[in-house]
Amino acid sequence: MRRLLLSLAVCCGGMALWSAAAGGQSAPAAAAGASGPLVQRGAALFAQGCASCHGADLRGRPGQGPSLRGAGAAAADFYLSTGRMPIADPKIEPERAKPAYPRADIDALVAYVGSFGGPAVPRVDPRRGRLPAGLEAFTENCAGCHQVAGRGGIVTGAAVPPLQDSTPTQIAEAIRVGPYLMPKFSERQIDATKLADISRYVISTRRLDDRGGWGIGHIGPIPEGMIAWLLAGLVLVGVARVIGERA
Repeated sequence: MRRLLLSLAVCCGGMALWSAAAGGQSAPAAAAGASGPLVQRGAALFAQGCASCHGADLRGRPGQGPSLRGAGAAAADFYLSTGRMPIADPKIEPERAKPAYPRADIDALVAYVGSFGGPAVPRVDPRRGRLPAGLEAFTENCAGCHQVAGRGGIVTGAAVPPLQDSTPTQIAEAIRVGPYLMPKFSERQIDATKLADISRYVISTRRLDDRGGWGIGHIGPIPEGMIAWLLAGLVLVGVARVIGERA
């Protein structure tokens, strides 16, 4: 009896090793301790909508999609909740769109991807943030690409998105994950306090008080200054022409 059990154990072990060596063609089990109903539902959704690019084993496919092992729940929630994933062409920049999944399915996919390790969804409360400190931190770390008013812009190789539709959680996720060409910031670079400050400031840019008059789309001081000079130049040309005609 012992010999029979030993033989079965050896056979099962050999089959497991062979399956791993073959590249894991079937969907893998989630990490130990994270195999609840939500994770199992996420596994089924992942096999249907994500495995074709990211691989059934979450190790990615060359030219199709990166590995998601260790990407974490934060990355999965950011890309899915902003509608940046799934994407039709993996070679183009993911842009914000209407989410392809309802919130319940996103939660399941996030739980499944998060079960393979990586950063959790960050917690942030903008009500605890300080607006002046948020402006300072955003100007120092983010305004170079997103403009000081968070209206986005253009950088080499990418279009920088506006931030007015971002939720506090999505703002924090982007800071921690660094989507596409954006650099990611660690807890040491931007701690939880600064995270709340930045979130509060970004939310404040949704409704800006144009006390000086025409806001010109809040596209930043440099382009706004160029437009002001252009309009002033046209006015001067008009005045000069009127004076010249009278002369």
